[in-house]
Amino acid sequence: MKHPLTLLCCFLGLLASAPAAAPAGQKTTLDCDHAEMWSTGNETRGICTGNVTLIGTDLKILCDRLEFTALGVGDKTATLPTLDKFKYMLATGHVVITQADREATCGRAEVLPREDKVVLTENPVLIDHGTDWTSAGEKITLLRGERRVIVDKSRVTGPALKDLGYEKDKAAPPASVSLPQPTPGK
Repeated sequence: MKHPLTLLCCFLGLLASAPAAAPAGQKTTLDCDHAEMWSTGNETRGICTGNVTLIGTDLKILCDRLEFTALGVGDKTATLPTLDKFKYMLATGHVVITQADREATCGRAEVLPREDKVVLTENPVLIDHGTDWTSAGEKITLLRGERRVIVDKSRVTGPALKDLGYEKDKAAPPASVSLPQPTPGK
């Protein structure tokens, strides 16, 4: 049986393309087969395992295991403090991240919010269903706010390019053009 765990935080602003000041969307929910959380000082750490599903505004993450570190606000002695900002997230095992018409799959996704960076490894693939472009590689680094993707050992596929050859209704250009040869002795 899944244990629903609602995180009161602004995680969506970390990965979403919308600015953090955008109006709040749907509540963030985290479902899994087993969850364990503990707090030390102003940090809360957690490990969620088995059928992990994180859903929020325009974002869905599926994986086998999710580890996170978040900063707490309010009563630091509470059993489960109100979470404010994630410092770190690590999703492993059959990771699928969906946002709008974009999807990423990999074995490991490391989210570094303070660096505005997501690093995908273990056979990462990015698919843009809207444009039909796919990018795969050994390692894919996404830099939030820069609209930048860095792919190690890249392989990009997309729709067919327009025919760049000559127009088919016109005659083909001659195979070779001969230039007049100089006459000897002139």
